[in-house]
Amino acid sequence: MKLGELAQKLGCKLEGDAQTEIRGIAGIDVARAGELTFISNPRYRQAARTTRASAVLVAPDLVVEREAGLPPLALVRSADPYLDFARAMPLFYTPPRYAPSVHPTAVIAPSAKIGEGAHVGPYCFVDEGATIGRNAVLHSFVTIYRGARIGDDFFAHAHAVVRENCRVGDRVILQNGVVIGGDGFGFAKQPDGRWFKMLQAGITAIGDDVEIQANSCVDRATVGETRIGKGAKLDDLVLVGHGGTVGENTLLCGQVGLAGTTRVGNDCILGGQVGCSGHLTVGDGAMITPQSGVPNDVPPGALYSGSPVVEHRQWLKNAAAISRVPELAKTVRQLEAEVARLKAQIGA
Repeated sequence: MKLGELAQKLGCKLEGDAQTEIRGIAGIDVARAGELTFISNPRYRQAARTTRASAVLVAPDLVVEREAGLPPLALVRSADPYLDFARAMPLFYTPPRYAPSVHPTAVIAPSAKIGEGAHVGPYCFVDEGATIGRNAVLHSFVTIYRGARIGDDFFAHAHAVVRENCRVGDRVILQNGVVIGGDGFGFAKQPDGRWFKMLQAGITAIGDDVEIQANSCVDRATVGETRIGKGAKLDDLVLVGHGGTVGENTLLCGQVGLAGTTRVGNDCILGGQVGCSGHLTVGDGAMITPQSGVPNDVPPGALYSGSPVVEHRQWLKNAAAISRVPELAKTVRQLEAEVARLKAQIGA
C-alpha cells in the first residue's frame, strides 16, 4: 500500500513521499524499511533518530530528528498515534477465519440452538437449552452449560467456559481459559467451625463488545447477577467476585481482584494488581494506579494510589516522606545521643 493511500485511509496528514510502499507495521525498535511504526509517548522520540521504519505516526506537534546518514523518515501526523496505529493493523494483518461447520468430536445437545454461520471446533460441548447467536466461533474444548444465552459474533478461544443460565451479549471475545459464571466464593461459618457452602443461585451477565483475556473469572452472583457493562475490557488473571458490577468501557488490568459486590463505574481504569474489598463503589471515570489496595469508596473522576489508597498527590507526598525515614531515624539517634550527653554533664 502506498503511504499516501494509508494516510488518507487513516485521515492523517502526511509529511514525506506519498509513493513510499508500506508492506507492514512494527514497533519502533524492530521496524524495517517498508514498515510503519508509531510514537505515542514522547520518551520514544529518541528512538526515531535510528529507526529503520519508512514512516512513523506522530502527534501533530512532535519534532523528530534523524541521525546523519540514515534515509529520511516520513511523518504521518495524527491526533492519536496509538489509536491510528491500531486502526492500521487490519490493513496489513487478517486474523484466521473459521468456516461454518461442526467438528465431528463436538457434542451439541438436541435442545441447544446455534445460529447460522457458526463454527464449533473439536471437543466442544453445548448443553441442553443453550442458545448461541449467528457467526459464533467456539475454537476447541469450549464448554457452554445448559440454559446459557449468547449473542451474535461470539468468539470463545480454547478452554473457555460459560456456565449455566449466564447471558453474554454480541461481539464478545473470551480468550483462553476464561470462566464466566463460576460459583462465587460464598461460605457461612457453622457452630462446629466447618464452612457451609452458600448456593450460588444467581448468574453472570456480559454486555456487548466485551473482551475478557486469558484465565480470568467473572463469578456468578449468590442471588441476582454479576454484570460486566458493554465495552469493558478485562485483562489476564482478573477476578470479578459474586454480585459485582463493572461499568461500560472500564479497563481492569492484569491481576485486578474485585471482592464480592464491588461496584466499579463507567470509564474507569484499574491498574495491574489493584485489589478492592467488597461492598464498595468506585465512581465513574476514576483511575487507580497499580498495586493499590482499595478498602473504601473512591469518588468519581479521582486518581488514587497506595495501600490503603489515598488521593494520588497525597500518596506522592507520603512516598517522599517514607524515603526520608532512614535519614530521620539517623537524626533521632544523634539527638538521643546528644540528650544523653547533656544529662550526663548535668548529673556530673
